[in-house]
Amino acid sequence: MKGWVLMAVITFKRVEKKYMMVRSQYDKFRKLIEDYMQADEYGLGTICNLYYDTDTYELARRSIEKPVYKEKLRLRSYGVPKITDTVFLELKKKYKGVVYKRRVELPLQEAYKSLQYKRFNTDGLDGQAGQIESEITYFLNQYDLYACVFLAYDRIAMFGKEDPGLRMTFDFNIRSRTYDIDLLKGDEGELLFDDGRVLLEIKVSAAYP
Repeated sequence: MKGWVLMAVITFKRVEKKYMMVRSQYDKFRKLIEDYMQADEYGLGTICNLYYDTDTYELARRSIEKPVYKEKLRLRSYGVPKITDTVFLELKKKYKGVVYKRRVELPLQEAYKSLQYKRFNTDGLDGQAGQIESEITYFLNQYDLYACVFLAYDRIAMFGKEDPGLRMTFDFNIRSRTYDIDLLKGDEGELLFDDGRVLLEIKVSAAYP
């Protein structure tokens, strides 16, 4: 697997809380926060994800049990990518309500190679990159994983005007499919809610109030 490397590595540590809203609640809430929150430069954009699990859905079943510690792996793109476009392979761990995210940025074709061979080539990257690569590689080899579901949504992301560390996202038209589980196959899917519900997620780097 020589000849390619990870492009970038990003880590996050924060508290994340999700809230489901009907459209009227969303409209009122947006008015309440407009003096304090600002939409990011990308505006409304589509996010596509592949979620990985075992053939018995071990990770999903464990998550439903609400354990103290849980983890999941997903492959994410912003919009429908081409095979050479940049995507994000993310390992999310949650321990006692705090989310730790390990994200590697690389071309889609190389992400698929990494998932197939359960390893990365990190030639030339620093120690932090090697550590995160080791975490993801260990996770890949701990389970027999495959892409089990495609999930997409249209998202507006906002950040605090006075505190950029405060983030909010609003997800619309949440949809999924269990066929054509490939980021190259478009962003179509079956709507999870047909009443226009919006998913709000609040993300803070400090303790949640």
